[in-house]
Amino acid sequence: MFRSLIRHPRTQSLLAGLIGSYLAFCYRTTRWTLLGEENLPDSRQGAPYIVAFWHERLPMMPMLWTMVHARYPGTAKWQPHVLVSRHRDGRFIGDIVSRFRLVMIHGSTSRGGASALRALLRVLRSGSPVAITPDGPRGPRRQAAEGVAQLAALARVPVLPTAAATRCHRLLPSWDRMMLPLPFTRGVLVCGPAIAVAEADSAAVARIGQALTEACDRADAWTAGRSGA
Repeated sequence: MFRSLIRHPRTQSLLAGLIGSYLAFCYRTTRWTLLGEENLPDSRQGAPYIVAFWHERLPMMPMLWTMVHARYPGTAKWQPHVLVSRHRDGRFIGDIVSRFRLVMIHGSTSRGGASALRALLRVLRSGSPVAITPDGPRGPRRQAAEGVAQLAALARVPVLPTAAATRCHRLLPSWDRMMLPLPFTRGVLVCGPAIAVAEADSAAVARIGQALTEACDRADAWTAGRSGA
Protein backbone atom coordinates (compact mmCIF):
# COMPACT_ATOMS: atom_id res chain seq x y z
CA MET A 1 0.00 0.00 0.00
CA PHE A 2 2.82 2.40 0.88
CA ARG A 3 4.57 1.64 -2.40
CA SER A 4 1.37 2.34 -4.33
CA LEU A 5 0.98 5.64 -2.49
CA ILE A 6 4.54 6.68 -3.30
CA ARG A 7 4.01 5.85 -6.98
CA HIS A 8 0.72 7.71 -7.23
CA PRO A 9 0.98 10.63 -9.71
CA ARG A 10 -0.15 13.18 -7.12
CA THR A 11 2.42 11.94 -4.62
CA GLN A 12 5.13 12.00 -7.28
CA SER A 13 4.17 15.56 -8.22
CA LEU A 14 4.29 16.66 -4.58
CA LEU A 15 7.67 15.01 -4.03
CA ALA A 16 9.05 16.56 -7.22
CA GLY A 17 7.93 19.98 -6.02
CA LEU A 18 9.54 19.51 -2.62
CA ILE A 19 12.82 18.28 -4.06
CA GLY A 20 12.84 21.05 -6.65
CA SER A 21 12.32 23.65 -3.92
CA TYR A 22 15.09 22.07 -1.84
CA LEU A 23 17.53 22.15 -4.77
CA ALA A 24 16.66 25.76 -5.51
CA PHE A 25 17.39 26.58 -1.86
CA CYS A 26 20.75 24.80 -2.12
CA TYR A 27 21.61 26.69 -5.30
CA ARG A 28 20.86 30.04 -3.68
CA THR A 29 22.81 29.36 -0.49
CA THR A 30 25.90 27.92 -2.19
CA ARG A 31 28.89 30.00 -3.31
CA TRP A 32 29.54 28.76 -6.83
CA THR A 33 32.73 28.85 -8.88
CA LEU A 34 32.86 28.12 -12.60
CA LEU A 35 36.00 26.43 -13.90
CA GLY A 36 36.63 26.24 -17.64
CA GLU A 37 34.37 29.07 -18.74
CA GLU A 38 36.70 29.51 -21.69
CA ASN A 39 35.57 26.10 -22.93
CA LEU A 40 31.94 27.17 -23.26
CA PRO A 41 30.82 27.65 -26.86
CA ASP A 42 29.60 31.14 -27.64
CA SER A 43 26.38 31.01 -25.65
CA ARG A 44 25.65 34.63 -26.50
CA GLN A 45 25.13 33.57 -30.11
CA GLY A 46 23.13 30.50 -29.16
CA ALA A 47 25.70 28.12 -30.60
CA PRO A 48 24.37 24.55 -30.44
CA TYR A 49 26.28 21.92 -28.53
CA ILE A 50 25.75 18.84 -26.38
CA VAL A 51 26.34 19.16 -22.66
CA ALA A 52 27.24 15.78 -21.20
CA PHE A 53 27.67 14.77 -17.57
CA TRP A 54 27.44 11.60 -15.52
CA HIS A 55 24.01 10.82 -14.09
CA GLU A 56 25.34 11.04 -10.52
CA ARG A 57 25.85 14.84 -10.84
CA LEU A 58 22.38 15.59 -12.21
CA PRO A 59 21.00 17.32 -9.05
CA MET A 60 23.58 20.13 -9.37
CA MET A 61 23.78 20.64 -13.12
CA PRO A 62 20.80 23.03 -13.54
CA MET A 63 23.00 25.56 -11.78
CA LEU A 64 25.20 25.65 -14.90
CA TRP A 65 22.33 27.02 -16.98
CA THR A 66 21.50 29.52 -14.25
CA MET A 67 25.08 30.76 -14.25
CA VAL A 68 25.22 30.99 -18.05
CA HIS A 69 22.00 33.00 -18.09
CA ALA A 70 23.35 35.32 -15.39
CA ARG A 71 26.67 35.94 -17.15
CA TYR A 72 25.18 36.25 -20.63
CA PRO A 73 21.88 38.16 -20.34
CA GLY A 74 21.27 37.68 -24.06
CA THR A 75 20.59 34.00 -23.41
CA ALA A 76 17.61 34.62 -21.12
CA LYS A 77 15.20 33.09 -23.66
CA TRP A 78 17.62 30.34 -24.62
CA GLN A 79 16.34 27.05 -23.17
CA PRO A 80 18.45 23.92 -23.01
CA HIS A 81 16.68 20.63 -23.70
CA VAL A 82 17.34 17.62 -21.48
CA LEU A 83 16.93 13.99 -22.47
CA VAL A 84 15.20 11.97 -19.74
CA SER A 85 13.97 8.40 -19.67
CA ARG A 86 10.35 7.43 -20.38
CA HIS A 87 10.57 5.22 -17.30
CA ARG A 88 8.73 6.39 -14.17
CA ASP A 89 12.00 7.39 -12.51
CA GLY A 90 12.98 9.41 -15.57
CA ARG A 91 9.65 11.23 -15.61
CA PHE A 92 10.07 11.98 -11.91
CA ILE A 93 13.53 13.47 -12.48
CA GLY A 94 12.14 15.41 -15.41
CA ASP A 95 9.44 16.93 -13.21
CA ILE A 96 12.16 18.15 -10.85
CA VAL A 97 14.63 19.67 -13.29
CA SER A 98 11.93 21.19 -15.53
CA ARG A 99 11.41 23.72 -12.74
CA PHE A 100 14.75 25.26 -13.70
CA ARG A 101 13.82 26.45 -17.21
CA LEU A 102 14.85 23.19 -18.84
CA VAL A 103 12.76 21.55 -21.55
CA MET A 104 12.27 17.80 -21.31
CA ILE A 105 12.62 15.35 -24.19
CA HIS A 106 11.55 11.87 -23.16
CA GLY A 107 13.43 8.90 -24.52
CA SER A 108 16.59 6.83 -24.13
CA THR A 109 18.87 4.54 -26.06
CA SER A 110 16.58 1.62 -25.20
CA ARG A 111 13.10 3.20 -25.22
CA GLY A 112 11.95 5.81 -27.67
CA GLY A 113 15.49 6.15 -28.94
CA ALA A 114 14.71 6.97 -32.57
CA SER A 115 12.06 9.58 -31.81
CA ALA A 116 14.23 11.13 -29.09
CA LEU A 117 17.18 11.32 -31.49
CA ARG A 118 15.08 13.10 -34.09
CA ALA A 119 13.79 15.55 -31.49
CA LEU A 120 17.30 16.29 -30.24
CA LEU A 121 18.54 16.85 -33.78
CA ARG A 122 15.74 19.38 -34.36
CA VAL A 123 16.72 21.21 -31.17
CA LEU A 124 20.39 21.37 -32.12
CA ARG A 125 19.62 22.54 -35.64
CA SER A 126 17.48 25.32 -34.19
CA GLY A 127 20.55 26.61 -32.33
CA SER A 128 19.77 25.44 -28.79
CA PRO A 129 21.89 23.06 -26.69
CA VAL A 130 20.86 19.70 -25.32
CA ALA A 131 21.98 17.93 -22.16
CA ILE A 132 22.53 14.18 -21.86
CA THR A 133 23.70 11.77 -19.17
CA PRO A 134 25.45 9.08 -21.25
CA ASP A 135 25.23 6.48 -18.46
CA GLY A 136 21.56 7.15 -17.63
CA PRO A 137 18.96 6.24 -16.80
CA ARG A 138 20.09 2.98 -15.16
CA GLY A 139 23.77 2.56 -15.78
CA PRO A 140 26.19 0.93 -15.64
CA ARG A 141 27.72 3.78 -13.70
CA ARG A 142 30.18 5.92 -15.64
CA GLN A 143 29.92 3.83 -18.78
CA ALA A 144 28.90 5.98 -21.72
CA ALA A 145 26.37 4.65 -24.19
CA GLU A 146 27.01 5.34 -27.85
CA GLY A 147 23.96 7.60 -28.26
CA VAL A 148 25.76 10.82 -27.33
CA ALA A 149 28.51 10.19 -29.90
CA GLN A 150 25.92 9.32 -32.56
CA LEU A 151 24.03 12.55 -31.92
CA ALA A 152 27.21 14.64 -32.01
CA ALA A 153 28.34 13.08 -35.28
CA LEU A 154 24.94 13.46 -36.96
CA ALA A 155 24.42 17.06 -35.80
CA ARG A 156 28.09 18.00 -36.27
CA VAL A 157 28.21 19.73 -32.91
CA PRO A 158 30.79 19.39 -30.10
CA VAL A 159 30.27 17.54 -26.84
CA LEU A 160 31.00 19.67 -23.76
CA PRO A 161 32.06 17.46 -20.81
CA THR A 162 30.83 18.94 -17.54
CA ALA A 163 30.56 18.12 -13.86
CA ALA A 164 29.63 19.68 -10.54
CA ALA A 165 30.35 19.08 -6.88
CA THR A 166 29.67 20.72 -3.56
CA ARG A 167 31.83 20.64 -0.47
CA CYS A 168 28.92 19.47 1.69
CA HIS A 169 26.81 16.72 0.18
CA ARG A 170 25.36 13.27 0.66
CA LEU A 171 26.02 10.30 -1.60
CA LEU A 172 22.76 8.43 -2.10
CA PRO A 173 22.65 4.60 -2.06
CA SER A 174 21.57 4.53 -5.71
CA TRP A 175 23.14 2.65 -8.62
CA ASP A 176 25.09 5.79 -9.60
CA ARG A 177 25.93 6.99 -6.06
CA MET A 178 24.17 10.26 -6.82
CA MET A 179 25.59 13.35 -5.14
CA LEU A 180 22.90 15.35 -3.33
CA PRO A 181 24.04 18.88 -2.44
CA LEU A 182 23.53 20.38 1.00
CA PRO A 183 22.88 24.09 1.58
CA PHE A 184 25.24 26.78 2.90
CA THR A 185 28.40 25.46 1.30
CA ARG A 186 30.73 25.99 -1.64
CA GLY A 187 30.26 24.45 -5.02
CA VAL A 188 32.01 24.19 -8.35
CA LEU A 189 30.89 23.73 -11.93
CA VAL A 190 33.45 22.35 -14.37
CA CYS A 191 33.45 22.65 -18.16
CA GLY A 192 36.14 20.65 -19.91
CA PRO A 193 37.47 21.20 -23.43
CA ALA A 194 34.83 20.49 -26.08
CA ILE A 195 35.14 17.20 -27.94
CA ALA A 196 34.66 17.11 -31.71
CA VAL A 197 33.11 13.87 -32.93
CA ALA A 198 33.60 13.06 -36.62
CA GLU A 199 32.49 9.44 -36.33
CA ALA A 200 30.42 7.67 -33.69
CA ASP A 201 32.87 4.85 -33.06
CA SER A 202 34.08 3.20 -29.87
CA ALA A 203 37.05 5.57 -29.68
CA ALA A 204 34.75 8.60 -29.60
CA VAL A 205 32.58 7.02 -26.91
CA ALA A 206 35.68 6.27 -24.86
CA ARG A 207 36.97 9.86 -25.22
CA ILE A 208 33.65 11.24 -24.02
CA GLY A 209 33.55 8.89 -21.03
CA GLN A 210 37.11 9.72 -20.04
CA ALA A 211 36.44 13.47 -20.31
CA LEU A 212 33.35 13.22 -18.09
CA THR A 213 35.28 11.33 -15.43
CA GLU A 214 38.12 13.84 -15.61
CA ALA A 215 35.61 16.67 -15.12
CA CYS A 216 34.23 14.90 -12.04
CA ASP A 217 37.74 14.35 -10.69
CA ARG A 218 38.55 18.03 -11.15
CA ALA A 219 35.34 19.08 -9.40
CA ASP A 220 35.97 16.71 -6.50
CA ALA A 221 39.57 17.84 -6.16
CA TRP A 222 38.46 21.48 -6.05
CA THR A 223 35.96 20.86 -3.25
CA ALA A 224 38.48 18.76 -1.32
CA GLY A 225 41.03 21.54 -1.65
CA ARG A 226 38.49 23.98 -0.26
CA SER A 227 37.66 21.83 2.77
CA GLY A 228 40.02 23.75 5.00
CA ALA A 229 39.15 27.17 3.65
